[in-house]
Amino acid sequence: MGHLSTHVLDAVTGRPADGVVVTLTDASGAELTTARTDADGRVGDLHEFVTGGLYRLRFDTAGYFAATGVTGFYPEVVIAFEVTDAGAKHHVPLLLSPYAYSTYRGS
Repeated sequence: MGHLSTHVLDAVTGRPADGVVVTLTDASGAELTTARTDADGRVGDLHEFVTGGLYRLRFDTAGYFAATGVTGFYPEVVIAFEVTDAGAKHHVPLLLSPYAYSTYRGS
C-alpha cells in the first residue's frame, strides 16, 4: 500500500518550515487527516491510500507566517493532485515564501 508525505521549505530563511498545519482531504472535501510539520519541515506519513483518486493538501500558511512574524500574501496553499497508483509513494513538497510558492511531485 502506498503512502503520502510532504516537506515544506521556507525559501526566505532557507530552512525547513516547522509547525505548518497540513490537512488532507478527498475529492468530496472530507477531511482524512491533519498533521503539523516537524522541525525538519516534514510530515512523513499523512495517509495510506486504499484507492486512487483526487486529493487536496491544504497548508495553513497564515498560521506559519504569523508564528514567524512575517506578513504573507497567501493565507493558505491548496495543492490538488491525483493518485493513479495507490501502491506508490507520493511525496508533495512545498517551497514557500510570503509572496510566492512552488510545488512538484517528489520522490
